[in-house]
Amino acid sequence: MTARILRMSSLFVRTLRDDPNDAEVPSHRLLVRAGYIRRTSPGMYTWLPLGLRVLRRIEQVIRDEMDAMGAQELLFPALLPKEPYEATNRWTEYGDALFRVQDRKGADYLLGPTHEEMFTLVVKDLYSSYKDLPLSIYQIQTKYRDEARPRAGLLRGREFVMKDSYSFDVDDAGLEASYQRHRDAYIRIFDRLGFEYVIVKATSGAMGGSASEEFLAKAEVGEDTYVRCSDCDYAANVEAVAVRAPEPVSHDGVPAAHAEATPDTPTIETLVDHLNAHFPREDRPWGAADTLKNVMVVLRHPDGSTEPLAIGVPGDREIDLKRLGGQLEPIEVEPMDEVEMKKHPALVKGYIGPGVLGEEGESGIRFLVDPRVVDGTRWVTGANVAGSHVVDLVAGRDFTPDGTIEAAEVREGDECPNCAEGTLHAARGIEMGHIFQLGRKYAEALGLQVLDENGKLVTVTMGSYGIGPSRAVAAIAENTLDEIGLCWPREVAPADVHVVAAGKDEAVFAAAEQLAADLAAQGIEVLYDDRAGKVSPGVKFKDAELIGVPTIVTVGRGLADGTVEVRDRASGDRTEVPVSEAAAHVAAVVRPA
Repeated sequence: MTARILRMSSLFVRTLRDDPNDAEVPSHRLLVRAGYIRRTSPGMYTWLPLGLRVLRRIEQVIRDEMDAMGAQELLFPALLPKEPYEATNRWTEYGDALFRVQDRKGADYLLGPTHEEMFTLVVKDLYSSYKDLPLSIYQIQTKYRDEARPRAGLLRGREFVMKDSYSFDVDDAGLEASYQRHRDAYIRIFDRLGFEYVIVKATSGAMGGSASEEFLAKAEVGEDTYVRCSDCDYAANVEAVAVRAPEPVSHDGVPAAHAEATPDTPTIETLVDHLNAHFPREDRPWGAADTLKNVMVVLRHPDGSTEPLAIGVPGDREIDLKRLGGQLEPIEVEPMDEVEMKKHPALVKGYIGPGVLGEEGESGIRFLVDPRVVDGTRWVTGANVAGSHVVDLVAGRDFTPDGTIEAAEVREGDECPNCAEGTLHAARGIEMGHIFQLGRKYAEALGLQVLDENGKLVTVTMGSYGIGPSRAVAAIAENTLDEIGLCWPREVAPADVHVVAAGKDEAVFAAAEQLAADLAAQGIEVLYDDRAGKVSPGVKFKDAELIGVPTIVTVGRGLADGTVEVRDRASGDRTEVPVSEAAAHVAAVVRPA
């Protein structure tokens, strides 16, 4: 089957020499400069022909593997009715992230951010028996979320393409099997897409459910931080790291808690210096880890209401707001500012202590602590009096928090939660896929039941599996680019070969034209730089490097000796090939046996 030749002389593309002003990460800069995308508004982009070809190739890889595992494709509208989302409470829970619209009659609709409700309802509408299950269905469709701060080009936008699939099973054993089939298919997909990735344990967040894993593309510009153990196979997004709580310790012999004057010590550093200077320990110096830092935040619920929350963490740790937010989704978390602090006169800034916190405390503010704060542990913390701290305050003896929460930062070298010997090492990544065992949350809310083999109605259990094809364009670019341009893996490149006619002689263009035609006749997709006139060979070479097709063939000065140059874009390796053998040589490179 003859493939189409894309000719640079007529292709709808303009390459740029300068970076766009709003580009923050390399992939964003190069995708714009190479003519793959153009900004329409914050967080929204037009796909130009080259970019759309890459996106469609990624989508085809996904379709190949989803179809191979037995999933079936359908397509829902992007404009959705309000009622199903009210039934699951997500009309409210999504808060400001939801694009809400009304029709001419005043009926409420939304632009779909995700489609759990619609998948659930279509199965409820069509299936009623256990004999219809298991079922896996998917779509590839545009989604909309009103990101407060769209950034990094395609990596965090307000409009994006998503492949979302759902499995439907009668029981938990069926869900486990469906989850594993999707997981295996995702591994095949990401292996084919040609970039480095890691599979990590993740939180389910607002989605709910039990088991949850993320597929992260390794990238320094990634918004997600993950950790891996030095000794075992443990890997997790930091939001999902569960600190191994120490065993309770005996507090026999620990003196009664006592308040001490600690003037001018509003920070952990100044407090530790003061303790070592005025209350030295016999066994070792005081350290930040001996102190209990009580941090105030405000929870903003989806219905618009707010709630103060106090979080106690060891003083050598900071609160990780992203990690905290992952525990509380869909609730949003904000640091407590001065205005909010004044609403709680029982709190003394810089010296807040457990004595005024918790349901029984004077402030009535809920008090959650880090899992390391177990019964018997001994702390120095605020006395809730300016210039004063409590020493020898023992958890379980002198105060009882309202619960625990994973909010403290996870650090390089922390103990592995999974094994006794390993330590955690951190890296950054871009979330490319996320798989959940949803369970029955949406089926219960929307009444999805089937008759089991005994004729009894049972609630269906579901799995949810997402991949971001549009984000994958940026993630693959980020993972494979170099200092001179994009460098696409062959599976997703906009063309198989970039043929460059480098010269002014008619013989050069004739030979390049013939080579492009010979390759296209073999079904090889060719991007042919046939631009003549004032476009110099230097400009053509720079454009070829910028655009990043994996094989570049230059027909130029070597033609006088009967050769063309074949260059591997990734490695830079160059080979001189006789003109008569060029088509066969390139075909073997593109489609090795």
